[in-house]
Amino acid sequence: MQATVLLDARDIVGESIIWSGDEQALYWVDIGGRRIHRLEIDNGRHETWPTPDFPTSIGMRRDGGFIVGLTREVCLWTPGGGFDRFAVPEPDRPDNRLNEGRVAPDGSFWVSTMQNNLHPDGSPKAMDSHVGAVYRIDPTGTATQLTPNEYGITNTMAWTSGNRFLFADTLANEIYAFDYDQAARTIANRRIIVQGFERGLPDGSCLDSEDALWNCRVVGGAAVARFSETGEQLGLVELPVSWPTSCTFGGQDLTTLYVTSARFTLTPEHLAAHPEEGSVLAVATGIRGVPEPKFAY
Repeated sequence: MQATVLLDARDIVGESIIWSGDEQALYWVDIGGRRIHRLEIDNGRHETWPTPDFPTSIGMRRDGGFIVGLTREVCLWTPGGGFDRFAVPEPDRPDNRLNEGRVAPDGSFWVSTMQNNLHPDGSPKAMDSHVGAVYRIDPTGTATQLTPNEYGITNTMAWTSGNRFLFADTLANEIYAFDYDQAARTIANRRIIVQGFERGLPDGSCLDSEDALWNCRVVGGAAVARFSETGEQLGLVELPVSWPTSCTFGGQDLTTLYVTSARFTLTPEHLAAHPEEGSVLAVATGIRGVPEPKFAY
């Protein structure tokens, strides 16, 4: 599988890429750049909107518009409009921030937290605690904590057809599977399915129609690894960027993998030699993905 640069976005931290089948367009956030992107695949039309602070995730809403994770708040947003506060998952943890966020199959929005690693100007801030957790936000705005506050950098959210919830801790270089009870709205029985994989560290992921996880390998991994829902490696896609961050399936038949990347912490010398860092990539996989759920609001 050959990856090509779709857009030279120059994102500081491109993240949370999703495919809108209704619009035949991609949406994603640039955390460090404080902006949200939209790109129409057929004609290349590209738009961006500024955000009031660091945007960390984005999901589509059933009734139009989007649900967006900012630094500490989850907001409702329509392109060109304001960001209306909807939920604050951790009001009592001011040193944490939101990170991963995704709409679940039941129409809720799940977000995870981590110790804040960003200064207000976007520069790196040292981390010394593993205090991240996973939350479920329902259409009323109620946030329910699903895990203890014990994770480093929280990443990856995927729900398999076999009722597994897949999740990762970047700092631990581990991917986990939980039993997911949609009726009870709980996850349980965590086990490690991928540990110590040698290509970089786990960042964002998406599922294909075979319940395989496509996981971006950040921090020099320069690849997307494909794992079964029980952790067996099924493939590896080499990329021309060293910090791939998030991926989604899109296109007319949902067989193109779109991948965001980051320039965060990379040296000026490296960026001069590798200007494609921070771009959005496209990979024709021949494997079909699954449509992105919409938040039930």
